[in-house]
Amino acid sequence: MTDALCGLPITELARRIAAGELSSTDLVGACLDRIGRLDGDLKSFVCLSSAALDAARAADAEIARSGPRGPLHGIPVGIKDNYTSADLPTRAGTAVEALTFPREDSHAVAKLRAAGAIILGKLRMHEFAWGMVTPPTRNPWDLNRVPGGSSGGSGAAVAARLCPAALGSDTGGSIRIPAALCGVVGLKPTYGRIGRSGIVPHSWSLDHAGPLTRTVADAALLLQTLAGPDQADPATASVPLSDYTAGLGDPVRGLRVAVIRNHFFDAVDEDVATAVEGAIRFFAEKGCTVRDVTVPSLRYGLGAIYAIELSSSTAYHDRSLAQGHVAGFAEDVRDLVEMGRFVTGPDYLRAEQARALIMAEMAAVLDRADVIVTPASPLTAWRTDESAVTIAGRPESVLAASWRLTYPFNLTGLPAIALPCGLDRRGLPISLQIAAKPFAEAMLLRVAHGYEQSHDWWRLVPPFADRS
Repeated sequence: MTDALCGLPITELARRIAAGELSSTDLVGACLDRIGRLDGDLKSFVCLSSAALDAARAADAEIARSGPRGPLHGIPVGIKDNYTSADLPTRAGTAVEALTFPREDSHAVAKLRAAGAIILGKLRMHEFAWGMVTPPTRNPWDLNRVPGGSSGGSGAAVAARLCPAALGSDTGGSIRIPAALCGVVGLKPTYGRIGRSGIVPHSWSLDHAGPLTRTVADAALLLQTLAGPDQADPATASVPLSDYTAGLGDPVRGLRVAVIRNHFFDAVDEDVATAVEGAIRFFAEKGCTVRDVTVPSLRYGLGAIYAIELSSSTAYHDRSLAQGHVAGFAEDVRDLVEMGRFVTGPDYLRAEQARALIMAEMAAVLDRADVIVTPASPLTAWRTDESAVTIAGRPESVLAASWRLTYPFNLTGLPAIALPCGLDRRGLPISLQIAAKPFAEAMLLRVAHGYEQSHDWWRLVPPFADRS
């Protein structure tokens, strides 16, 4: 019974809690029990909250008195380890003890608490939000494979039904990549839609906050709570909020779908391409106008994001570099942080010019389309001992391959979502990516929900998560 509870989406859990059919105490207890039995092998959590059950009991008492505050009241949520919190330590994935972070709630965590959500614990991440591996976390579809990164703990925990939802951060794909490799939903909203104060920075102009969930509707519920102004984050926008759940059931007929054929389909695993082409046909069969387009300036994208991300991360770690703390970083992260010192001012300027060109060409595509559809990842989860792969006959490092299809939407700041669209021949998840106009998350979620609810991919349970 406890495992069955952990497998339900938030929409159903919230209904049962509101109807008095389920208590938050039982739900949180079920998640903690499941974590205790499974996470020794999965290694998704860094630490658990000793106050979670007390918070659940308090939620039950309040709900009994006056009803739920909203759909997240009493729902347990995991937090990526770069979100600061008052009751749990924050390490941002680093083992360097000299580096400390405030014991106060980040903006997003405070909003979750205000909505009545129960903070379950902190989830593992690749150190300082670099990297696509998240050691030592494993993928619940195959424990010999990676969960992706940098929000790998969040993706693995949601996929394994250890918690109904988790927060992640996304600089070049770090929400959508773990979502893709672990077979869950990962939402990166528009840049500035969710406040980032209290999140350990990686790259100021590329960082996004967002949720990982079982379903698109659950992602909409999280966004409804998290979106809005953050007085401590000057990048947050004053654009009015939408009701992100109201239009989820609206038909997709008549919508305009753009498929960017260059870059996103240049080197993609055969099984991935087949599954994504099937999703594209679905939209055509549902009455959407599907049009192939190109964005020529994407050929400059990798150089642009590397220059911006490397220099931004190095600027944040400037004191650590001066004080020698970087020597304690993991080798891959240390190399990247030190590389940023070689990005010159002219390099950064040219990167921003390339970004502006890509943004303009993407905007032109979306002038004639409601959404863009692409693969979320060119490959499925790779083995933990692999550092390079061959995709469509082309050898490539897993670092370069894994974020190749996600980073364009960090450069442009456009909202994008990853959701399951199939399994490869080894039984590993394949993921579809959908993007939309700035602050058009309601449209993005409507289209994603329409695809998801017409297929059963979201219902599939990883073999490891099916253990009792």
